[in-house]
Amino acid sequence: MSFLKKWQRLLRYRLIMPLLRSRHAPEHTARGTAIGFLWSFTPSIGFQMPAVFLTWIIARRMFNWDFNLVLALAWTWISNFVTALPLYYLFYVTGQIMFGRWHDLSGYQSFLSLWQGSFSADQSLLEQLATLGRVLVLDWGIAMAVGSVPWAAGMGLLSYHYSLKFVRAHRQRRAERMRRQKSHTA
Repeated sequence: MSFLKKWQRLLRYRLIMPLLRSRHAPEHTARGTAIGFLWSFTPSIGFQMPAVFLTWIIARRMFNWDFNLVLALAWTWISNFVTALPLYYLFYVTGQIMFGRWHDLSGYQSFLSLWQGSFSADQSLLEQLATLGRVLVLDWGIAMAVGSVPWAAGMGLLSYHYSLKFVRAHRQRRAERMRRQKSHTA
């Protein structure tokens, strides 16, 4: 089985099927999708799944508000080590624009060069982690954090709307199919 087929299978069984098979109200499923998307569009790769879990605990205990935790965790996979740099660049540029720094918008290749230039091959793992922290927090972190807010909010809202619509339509089609089957057997 090819890598692409395995990836498609993983996406289908970990993201789409939980949307379709949930026994909860469609809103419960849509909230899980929205929370997963919201956290996936933040510059916090590596901390997104714990953040979703913490959100779930706080939402349930403090606000008596629930969502599909498994689905939310799975949707954080949208941002990963493959998509991190393009997303970080998008957040950075958005943040720079929000701060009015139109003069400081580097192109993607410049961004990659700056990123790669921040690390040297002769650094130890600890030094590389310290450099990563400095780059993400001090150099670009504020712009990325601020720039991620409209993306996280927008993607959270869009994913809620479309997943709710998707689940409701699926359940309606399934109910219609069940009615037709019952009418044919009766």
